[in-house]
Amino acid sequence: MRWFLLLSLLSVFVVAQELKIEAEFFKVDEKKGVSFFRGNVHIKKQNDELNASEVYIYTDKNHKPTKFQAQGDVSFAIETKKHEKYRGKAQKVIYIPKTKAYSFFGDVHLMQVDKQKEIKGDEVVLQTVDGKAYAKGKKSGPVIMIFDIGEE
Repeated sequence: MRWFLLLSLLSVFVVAQELKIEAEFFKVDEKKGVSFFRGNVHIKKQNDELNASEVYIYTDKNHKPTKFQAQGDVSFAIETKKHEKYRGKAQKVIYIPKTKAYSFFGDVHLMQVDKQKEIKGDEVVLQTVDGKAYAKGKKSGPVIMIFDIGEE
């Protein structure tokens, strides 16, 4: 029965793209619209990957995902529609599919691979549709932005 629920949930994602989730433990509450994955969670969708200790997927009444929340030593690789590539790590990541916005929390290190830009802070928000980002520094220090200015 659990595998059927998992397949039903994931079939929503398969229509547009395949989403593959691996974990040691899985639990779903269809009434609340919450799926929970724990233990070496690995998620792969095309060129995007995410690893975490725990992941929650929240869905609406039509089983469409409204929010992904990963926590516990999260590492990730993201490619935007404009083919910009990001890699990084954080303690918590929230992704909102409708706006394609990522929020990273706790010891964040985000690197834009193709432009050699890095942001380090305690909170970073990346809006992949319009290419905007903002960051907050840690309580113990400022935001750090590192980038190549192309001068010799």
